[in-house]
Parts: sequence; C-alpha cells; structure tokens
Amino acid sequence: MMENPAVWNDPKRMESLSKEKSRLSKEVSEYHELVGKLADAEVLLELAVESQDETHFQEAKVEILRLADWVRSLELKKVLNAPEDSNNCYLTLNAGAGGTEACDWAMMLMRMYMRYANKKHWNVEVEDINEGEGAGIKSATLFIEGSYAYGYLKGESGVHRLVRISPFDANARRHTSFASVFVYPEVGDDIKIEIRPEDIRVETFRSSGAGGQHVNRTDSAVRMYHIPTGIVVACQTQRSQIQNRERALKMLKAALYQRELEQREKVRQELEATKKANEWGSQIRSYVLHPYRMVKDNRTDFETSQADEVLDGELEGFIRAYLKQKLQGNV
Repeated sequence: MMENPAVWNDPKRMESLSKEKSRLSKEVSEYHELVGKLADAEVLLELAVESQDETHFQEAKVEILRLADWVRSLELKKVLNAPEDSNNCYLTLNAGAGGTEACDWAMMLMRMYMRYANKKHWNVEVEDINEGEGAGIKSATLFIEGSYAYGYLKGESGVHRLVRISPFDANARRHTSFASVFVYPEVGDDIKIEIRPEDIRVETFRSSGAGGQHVNRTDSAVRMYHIPTGIVVACQTQRSQIQNRERALKMLKAALYQRELEQREKVRQELEATKKANEWGSQIRSYVLHPYRMVKDNRTDFETSQADEVLDGELEGFIRAYLKQKLQGNV
C-alpha cells in the first residue's frame, strides 16, 4: 500500500501506514528472533546432556526460562487484537475521600505505573498534576508512549483500595484509602472525532508544577470542559498556552473515543468492560499492607504476597491474568 503513488499525496494516510508497517515489522522480527533463540537453547541443552556438564545445563536452564517469559508476552499480544490496543494511552488518577491519606495513595499508584512503564521501556510524560495539600496528589494525568501501552493498561481502570497503618496518624491506626484510575487510548489523526466549538469551554490558569519562570508566571495552563459529556481534561506541561490547548484538545478526543468504545461494549455485553464505576464498593484490586501483605485482583482472583514488588511496578502477573480472563469472556 505504501508503494501506491496515490497514497504519497496523502501525508496523514502515509504516516498511518508507516506506523502500521513499523509495528508489523517489529512483530515479525520478534518471531524470527525467538525461533533462533529457541534453536540455540536446544543446541546448548543437547551439549549439556552429551558432556554431562552442569555449567552448560545451568546456562540452558536460564535461557529457557527467559524464553518462556518471552513466549508468555507474545501470547498476550495475541489477545490484544482490538484496533486501539497498540496505541499510546493516557492514564488519569484521582484520590478518593480521605484527605492526605488518599492523596498519598494516589501518589503511590502514580509511582507504581511510572515504574511499570519504565520496566516496559515506555516513555512517560506528566500532562497534568494537582498536588495534595499535605502530601501526595489529588489528581494527575500521565501520557504513556509505547507499543501496546493501552492494550496492557486498559484493565487498570477502576477503583484501587489500600489498607495500611497510616504514616500520617500519630496513633498508628489502620486506614483504608481509595483512588480511581482511568485509562484511555491516544487517538490518531486517522480516527475522526467530531468536537463542535460551542460544546467546549476553556479555562486558563497558572501552572503549579516545575517548568521555568515563563510557565510559572503566566496563565499558560489550559483546562478544557466538554459540556455535553462533562469530560474535563487539563494540560500544563507545555511552555505556551497554544501548545497546552493543542495537547488538551488531543486528550479530549482520546477521552471521547474511549467513551464511544465503552458505550459499544456496554450495548454488546450490557456492562462496561473497560472501566468500573467510580464507586468505592466497586474496587478492582486491594493492596493490603497490614496486618498481612497481600495484593489481590477482585476480578480474576490473582493475588501475590509480594506487595512491595507490585508497588514498585511488578504488574505483569495481574495484567496477564486480566487479559487471559477477558479473552475467555469472564471479565
């Protein structure tokens, strides 16, 4: 298709095809590399058996375990077959009721997702952040750029519950905190989302984050309201109001696209498959740090006692369990 001269005169179409070609080329390359690595591991194992060499056997064992993990990752990509699954995504966090305690929990979640993205070699930008009064954050929006970022993270939408001894309680009592997460895909120029100017209300405000004297002295940050749906997005990371407005509009299009996806899914399954209602009784996952340590997903029953590792970004087990169960139609 890229060799068709008719496409050359359509830059947006050419860009879309180029991205698709790059993604497919990477997938084919991964497959051939895996086949080659499997062949090498087989030879190494045969050599270990023939020579009865423990060192060669341990090398083969390490390589086979690494390849098994690689195969599991490729299996997940097979599940991620929706058109938007390969897209970048936005991840929004909001602290629940509970003041400083909830704001601190929202900050912990933001750190967890940033660590997970780092482990996946994805890029993360903080598009908007509203800091808590005592600690943590009231809300934040991350832009996560990477292959299949939305596909991997879409199951994280919902309410997350934390149980721990509060570091802000002088009496060291146990507290329960909540924070909500919402993930939606970045929308490319090839997807048409109609937004009428009269349906948008725009406010400007002074950036609250780091960004230099210019950013902090002028009302360059932008908050955009979509009146018909009540969706609100904000961007304060760019240097000029025009740049922040452009990014905010792009975020709004992505949120509207996600809303359309959810409505279609609701009609088909009579439930929202990608985002739980923002109610404290609908938490998708519980993180218990006291009196025992356990993280459990309420949808898949996947759990681990390695709570510290999870909060440090080890989410792959939860994500795999969700995607496999979704493939079976159980979530």
